[in-house]
Formats: sequence, structure tokens, C-alpha cells
Amino acid sequence: MEMTTILHSSLTNPPFTAHLSPSKFPRSFSTPFRLRTSLSFSPSLPPKSFPTNCSVSDDTTSSNVATVDLSIALKKKATDVSADLRGTSIFLVGMNNSVKSSLGMLLADLFRYYYFDSDALVSEAAGGESAAISLKESDEKGFRESETEVLKQLSSMGRLVVCAGDGAVQNSTNLALLRHGISIWIDVPLDMVAKGIIGNKSLLLSSEIAISGSYSEVLSQLMALYEDMRRGYATADATVSLQKVAYQLGYEDMDAVTTEDITMEVLKEIERLTRVKKMMEAAARPF
Repeated sequence: MEMTTILHSSLTNPPFTAHLSPSKFPRSFSTPFRLRTSLSFSPSLPPKSFPTNCSVSDDTTSSNVATVDLSIALKKKATDVSADLRGTSIFLVGMNNSVKSSLGMLLADLFRYYYFDSDALVSEAAGGESAAISLKESDEKGFRESETEVLKQLSSMGRLVVCAGDGAVQNSTNLALLRHGISIWIDVPLDMVAKGIIGNKSLLLSSEIAISGSYSEVLSQLMALYEDMRRGYATADATVSLQKVAYQLGYEDMDAVTTEDITMEVLKEIERLTRVKKMMEAAARPF
């Protein structure tokens, strides 16, 4: 069975029917479809709470209050942005890392969108992660075509947050598909990406990095890959840099930046982009 056939089968029944009208999608998506748990809509985040019989220090209390305040601020900002976003999908590009995936899931939860990882869909279509890696090694062209097919299917739908693999910025066809939504480059320092890759080899799926187990070798290969990908990443509608967020918040250690911190910056960028689009639409209306 060809990759595109397997992919189509894996995308035949998404859990969309409770919220979206099937008429908004291509005919191939008009029936309910099932995806594995890891690819489905991200659940609501549980509220943070503390046992009533424990005591906390002033510093801990202040930290908890700040966390709650930021959570409320995120929900308010997402509500404000949603009206102008009007169901437009969001594509997150950049080196594969846990920062990007955690951000994607939180963003989907805030907007009540569905979350997908394009590399995970490619793996599912190929029959699993090992099968996808084997396909990539034996048939590079076929693997890249499957990446394009995944993006084509996802870009035809709305109300999605998609963590796109590196293949999304490697050719003009894929870049054009990203224009169906809002694309944001999540720029994470390469040393952090390298550490994440050593701890989670699945992040290598759509990249050209060899699994060596050596931090220095992985970092060196990442630097070369970054130079190849940077031009594609730069075509995104906006860029959110982890290093810049840390600087703005006064953090000396970038590990101190939370998922909520970077999500707020992404929401601000989406708000800016939707406002610009709204102004352009208003300017184009005849008097």
C-alpha cells in the first residue's frame, strides 16, 4: 500500500464532528475519523491546587499566585484573539524540540483547537516510528512526498495547531501549504535542542541528523542543518525567540522560561497579525 493511501486511511475520521460542520471540509473528511490519543485534541489543563493541610513559604505563595495570574491572562488573551482569528489554523515551525510541542498543545487548549504533530502523522501512516525511519533511509523521495501529503491534508482544514516537522520548510510546495494558516517560527537555542534530541531520538525523524549519542556531534550537525533551514523558517509570519523572551522577562537562565511565558508571546504575535489583516481588509473595502 502506498504511503499516501495509508495516510489517507489514518486521517479518515478525526474527532471534529462534535464541534465542526463536515461541510467545511473536503469530501474525504466528511465522515467521523479516529486518531491515536497522542494526535487528538489536547485536553483541558487541570487547575493548579494545593492540599489544605500543607503550609507554603511566602516565595512559594508568590510563585503560585504569579502562575495563576498568568494562566488567567493567557485565557483572556486567547479569548480576545479568537474573534479575529476566526478558526484559522496555526503552524509552528522550527527545530523539533519539547518547547515547541508543549507550546502547541497549550495553544490548542486555549483556542479549543485540535493539536497535531506532522511527524507523528507521517510515522502513523508509515506504520510506526521505526517504519518511518526505515522509509526515510530507503526512499527519501517517498518520505518527503508523505510529508507533503500530510501538510496538504492538514492545510485543508481549520481550527488546528500543527507542530510542523523540518520537511515543512524544505520546498516551495510545503511552504505554500503553510500559507493556508498562520505560521510562527519558534526559535530555540541549538544547545537546548541538542540536549533534547539526545534524550528523545524521535525528534530526529524529519531531520538529517545522525544518531551518534554524542552531544558535540549532534550540536555540530544541528548547526549545519539550522543554516540550511533558516531561510525556510524565516518565511514564517512571525518569530518568537526563546532567548528574547528570557531577556524580556529578566531571566538569566533560559530554562526558567515556562511554556506559559512563551505561549503569551505567541498569542501577542497572533493578535498583531490578525489586527494587521483586519486593517488591510478594511482598507480594501470600497467607500
